[in-house]
Amino acid sequence: MSQPSAPASDADEPASGQETGPGRRLGAGLLIATLGVVYGDIGTSPLYALKEAVRAASPGGHPPPVAVTGAVSLILWALILVVSLKYAVLILRADNRGEGGIVAMLALLGARHAKAGSRQALLLIVGLVGAALLYGDGAITPAISVLSAVEGLRVDAPALDRFIVPIALVILIGLFLVQRRGAAFIGKIFGPVMLVWFLVLAALGLGGIVQAPQILSAINPLRAVEFTAHAGLHVGFAMLGAAFLAVTGGEAMYADLGHFGARAIRVAWFVLVLPALVIHYFGQGAILLVDPSAAENPFYRLAPGLLHYPLIGLATLAAVIASQAVISGVFSLTRQSIQLGFLPPLRIVHTAPDESGQIYVPLVNWLLAAATLAAVLIFRSSDALAGAYGIAVSLLMAITTLLAGLIARKWGFGWPIVLAVNGFFLVIDLIFLSANSVKLLEGGWFPLLLAGVIAFLMLTWLKGNACLEQARMGLRPTEARFLDDLRRDAPTTLPGSAAFLSSATEGIPLPMMRFVERLRALHARVVIVTALFEETPTVPRAERARVTEITPDIRRVVLRYGFMQSASIPEGLDCAVHAGLLPKEFTEDLTVFIGHETIIPVSDRRGMSDWREAVFAVMQNNAERTGAHFCVPARQVIEIGTEIEI
Repeated sequence: MSQPSAPASDADEPASGQETGPGRRLGAGLLIATLGVVYGDIGTSPLYALKEAVRAASPGGHPPPVAVTGAVSLILWALILVVSLKYAVLILRADNRGEGGIVAMLALLGARHAKAGSRQALLLIVGLVGAALLYGDGAITPAISVLSAVEGLRVDAPALDRFIVPIALVILIGLFLVQRRGAAFIGKIFGPVMLVWFLVLAALGLGGIVQAPQILSAINPLRAVEFTAHAGLHVGFAMLGAAFLAVTGGEAMYADLGHFGARAIRVAWFVLVLPALVIHYFGQGAILLVDPSAAENPFYRLAPGLLHYPLIGLATLAAVIASQAVISGVFSLTRQSIQLGFLPPLRIVHTAPDESGQIYVPLVNWLLAAATLAAVLIFRSSDALAGAYGIAVSLLMAITTLLAGLIARKWGFGWPIVLAVNGFFLVIDLIFLSANSVKLLEGGWFPLLLAGVIAFLMLTWLKGNACLEQARMGLRPTEARFLDDLRRDAPTTLPGSAAFLSSATEGIPLPMMRFVERLRALHARVVIVTALFEETPTVPRAERARVTEITPDIRRVVLRYGFMQSASIPEGLDCAVHAGLLPKEFTEDLTVFIGHETIIPVSDRRGMSDWREAVFAVMQNNAERTGAHFCVPARQVIEIGTEIEI
């Protein structure tokens, strides 16, 4: 049985293409909140993106004007093509009833039910690799953002250089420590701080443009084309890979679609975020035309000396906000993956009683913290981390474009238009991916290694569960056979009601079979409960329960939830009672029986290789308790152990 984590939302969801988000009403509050959550990552890219681009364009020293103009032009058109046109205009349309993100795409395509060897199975692997890449991004983003902000100390106080890494580590450790308190108390300042941040970016940029207005010639895309064409393949690829850093974080627009809605995300981008970023990048380019030595750190050199330390503080706060948004996104991705059966059940803590989306996943938090701190200690500077950053995000963007094209086909769009539109953007993604691939040995291996481990665990869990369910089917008696056994040898009737959890919608669950087999007894009223997760974000309460009568005293209840919801057995049974589908006495004096399965890998059975079966067994045996994930009070739960060979 898929194992969720907390009370589900009662709200009905709109059909595909409708707006979602808090209140679904566009206002200043929603737009400011969007700034803090959606645009924190891409908003901190000016700390390092242009610096890395001009450094790649002129590795020998101070960048010439043609390199500066070419780098700024390349960043401008990357923002227009990749973020504005691809994500804001195209990808935001590929929603699953208002929800976005790569897991929502996989659900929309129905890939989790793929048969081995089919095209859908290949699609599932590609999609899970994309989801795993988000974990790599989640480890790199806090490291590079915080390091880039703290490195501002080097501009005015070079003697503090040796303290930059320790300071960044302290900030990051503090950030991961406060996760258990939830993001709500930090979230209240997310939006306003990011609003100030983008206004400061624009103001600094305008100050730079005034000093060298000739930088405006970078609006012409030929400036980027001419420089990359004449600089040579190696330099051109290096600058393309570095310029791509300016669009990292754009994928958050799609991932956070369900929280804010496409309209709010687009308005915030086109009205404030895009203009502020463009003006600022042009300002950095202008200061480099005036003073090429500013290439060491054009972001801080753009500001007057008196503002450096306040700017360091603001940049650090913006970096923390960007990191928090990414961490929260990883928590949300983890919960969705658990609901759809891509990851084992993990302990999930709801940090706000009135907000089902405010969650904290302890194991993921500390694994992510270990990966982030390791990235800081291994690479030790934002320059070195830049080499590790782009490859995972560019591969994720290419996978997103591919899946969006398949969704467009599913919605009835013809191949010519899909190939023309999605094919165009896929070519751009592949160009950036190729440019970033040259950084594989410089650090790109790090997020790919993390993503590879996560993808392997996801695929192992998915395959192992399929093998486990096949083994259960061989042990699970049919209803007719079970009822015949009861008639031949009637068990003792126990007072009260019993609920037996099952992963299937037919047959008798193993805990129920074992209970009757060993004790020769059965409760007066029995409910067999199965929780199913649909490939839609939510299922309304009115459609929650389906009840089938096996005998007058034995009922089967199938509870349906969306992948953005969490399941609760008490809540689901309450829905069935209130809908008049289940007599109330079936939920009174209720004892819930749950199977505790011990997996035994067997080498002579077809399925997975022995070592993968062993990995699956470790994952399954260390998963979160089923009762806790289904919100069943511990005093009502009895576990019945079963050994299953796979």
